[in-house]
Amino acid sequence: MAPQPDDQPMSAPDSQDRHEAISRLVKRFGDRVTTNDGIRNQHSNSLTWHAAEPPDVVVFAQDTGEVAEVVAIAAKYRMPIIPFGAGTSLEGHVNAPWGGISLDLSGMDAILCVNPGDLDCTVEAGVTRGALNSHLRDTGLFFSVDPGTQEATIGGMAATRASGTTAVRYGTMRDNVISLQAVMADGTVIDTASRAGKSAAGYDLTRLLVGSEGTLGIITQATVRLHGRPEAVIAAVAGFQSLDQACQVTMQAIAMGLGLARIELLDPLTLRAVNAHAGLSLPEIPTLFLEFHGTGNAVLEQSAAFEELARSEGAVSFESAGDEQDRRRLWKARHDGLWAIREAWPGRTVLVTDVCVPVSRLAECIAETQADIAAAGLTAPIVGHVGDGNFHALPLHDPANEAERQKILAFSDRLAERAIRMEGTCTGEHGVGQGKIGSLRKEMGAAVDVMASIKSALDPLGILNPEKIFRLS
Repeated sequence: MAPQPDDQPMSAPDSQDRHEAISRLVKRFGDRVTTNDGIRNQHSNSLTWHAAEPPDVVVFAQDTGEVAEVVAIAAKYRMPIIPFGAGTSLEGHVNAPWGGISLDLSGMDAILCVNPGDLDCTVEAGVTRGALNSHLRDTGLFFSVDPGTQEATIGGMAATRASGTTAVRYGTMRDNVISLQAVMADGTVIDTASRAGKSAAGYDLTRLLVGSEGTLGIITQATVRLHGRPEAVIAAVAGFQSLDQACQVTMQAIAMGLGLARIELLDPLTLRAVNAHAGLSLPEIPTLFLEFHGTGNAVLEQSAAFEELARSEGAVSFESAGDEQDRRRLWKARHDGLWAIREAWPGRTVLVTDVCVPVSRLAECIAETQADIAAAGLTAPIVGHVGDGNFHALPLHDPANEAERQKILAFSDRLAERAIRMEGTCTGEHGVGQGKIGSLRKEMGAAVDVMASIKSALDPLGILNPEKIFRLS
């Protein structure tokens, strides 16, 4: 067994090596290399509570070959290299704690091929999910994974094993990535699989790289599954007297096999913020946002069956709509939840954390979390993709108040430990990044050492996105 990552400290390259590496990058890539402070800061974390740690230099790559060239230069001078797509991740994945090279892949935005007969397509890593679905609009197909932002790139979503609101029906990136092209730490370009519907050929390198957060290789292309657009869609909103009721109805609906494409939970604090932000007038009570996909008759039957179930379990309101404009407005309000919360509590910083538990433990986990929030005296809205047991707590604090900051960090640790105790995970979809390193060890134990062995074998210099998943110093 390889030594634990804590026994493998990485030292930053000295100033001379740094200078020579940047000079070589400028010579090769010209004005697609910059050390401008503003651009470097844009390529470090800015969305949540993690302090921004900018790189020394940003390089804008245009194809896989250029990525391999940048990796070769990084390896020669032992410069850290941090892949960057759109910067929408929430656990500090794009931070550069040792400085180094931020490799911006956003210019690699070609949709290389669409195969309608096979329900798949191949894209470069910088293609955004919004651009891909716009391209697919006339084909009757769509890419299903919806993390809540149109700007998220397919490469970044694969690297963080993203999911989101539609995972309950269509699965996560783990389920929807068929194969990847990646540049490894020694500059080798690999393809992890073919487009065949199944394969028993060797190790599953696709699944190894999906969720590796840029620590094992730099994803440059992805072949992903597509789905047929449903004939009909109905959205619904169901309000309850308690979060427990909403969770219990979710569990029963999943057990009944209703055709739920989305089922999202918003607590009263979140509803208050969303109503103000989006100009809605939804009752500010625990609420499920739902969507049903299928044929016209099927979605009507599913919606009616859910309403009957919900009302039998104490729902105080239920509304449904099939109009596309109304549905888009509703889901935009849900996806804008983080921005609505920031707007509702100006001057406060949000720690966006997530856990996931078996659906049968969801109500229990949320109830304990509510009690913890109250006991700690925190303001922490709760929102979740409850169809697969995943929820987010969003505690707010004054960034100038260190005591408050420590309080919410302690809460986040307790939340992760609670989920692990309930046979769940410390992160359902955000990834480990910088923020969940300690929780990963508590969850996985000796399995983390196996991960470290893989990291050491594939990236012996430790240059690929250091200080993510493992702490190397």
